[in-house]
Amino acid sequence: MTRSPAAARLKAAGSSVDLVNLGIEGAGKPRRSLRLQHLAQFALTDSLRKSVSSALRKRAQGSDKDGDSDRGAAEVMKIRKTESSTKIRSVRVELSKRKSSSANDNSGQSLDFIPRSNLGNLTRLDAGFFQSDALELAPRLLGKLLRRDDVILRITEVEAYRPNDTACHARVGKTPRTEPLFGPAGHAYVYLCYGIHYMLNIVADRVGVGAACLIRSCCPVAGLKTIQDRRGLVTEKPVLLTGPGKVGQALGLTTDWCNHPMYLPGGLEILDSPLPEKILVGPRVGIDYADPKDIAALWRFAVADTPWVSAPSTTLRPIQIE
Repeated sequence: MTRSPAAARLKAAGSSVDLVNLGIEGAGKPRRSLRLQHLAQFALTDSLRKSVSSALRKRAQGSDKDGDSDRGAAEVMKIRKTESSTKIRSVRVELSKRKSSSANDNSGQSLDFIPRSNLGNLTRLDAGFFQSDALELAPRLLGKLLRRDDVILRITEVEAYRPNDTACHARVGKTPRTEPLFGPAGHAYVYLCYGIHYMLNIVADRVGVGAACLIRSCCPVAGLKTIQDRRGLVTEKPVLLTGPGKVGQALGLTTDWCNHPMYLPGGLEILDSPLPEKILVGPRVGIDYADPKDIAALWRFAVADTPWVSAPSTTLRPIQIE
């Protein structure tokens, strides 16, 4: 068995200290640990006391150094945590600024369906485009662009209203209010709903027929800040333009726009743009006053794979348009 350093010093000093009482390994029953301050209580010679005192001082110094090291490490960790927290706060502030800047960007680039560089190359639809049955015209309007000054909206949802349709305003015949509905095709039919919402319709078919397509929902392409100001709603979510009253408000429409030709330059126009690849169809919304057959008619059309469609979307199903 290996002799401990303390026992070796005792032998060198010629001490008669009882090694068993000291608990030193090598004498009697060994004790596996011994604090040096216990040794100082039993030491009888000056040389042993000096050795023990020296060992205690070294241990104390080592303990102080370890404590200083621990405290230093704790301070470093605290500083690093503070720096990390500061960096995280800085990143959050920067992201918040970017989001605010994007929301107030007049171009609405984060929602663009077409590059802004191509906006100047868009052409207006001619009058002949609108001279067809409302049921044929409605799905062909999807993807087309509504433009008024700096605001451009992409049409994402429409409804068709035809002659002999009990949900169509033409059912009451020509009145000062409904006269624009009877043509010419391609003109705007704007009416006030519930005394607060201006609803935009595009007149269809031949003069005197009385048919139109209601623009139900759109997606912003340009002029986002103007749209938000008119809507009184700072958001880029679909709630901004999913509903016919919201579309009219975003374009700043009133009944003064009724009978406006949308195929002529200036003011309110419809621009050509590709038809979406996938289209949904379903029954129209909010026509409980109509005959059951007209309520059930699948005359509502929407762009598929987009959230920019008004509720209820669960009644829509896919179709193929050739």
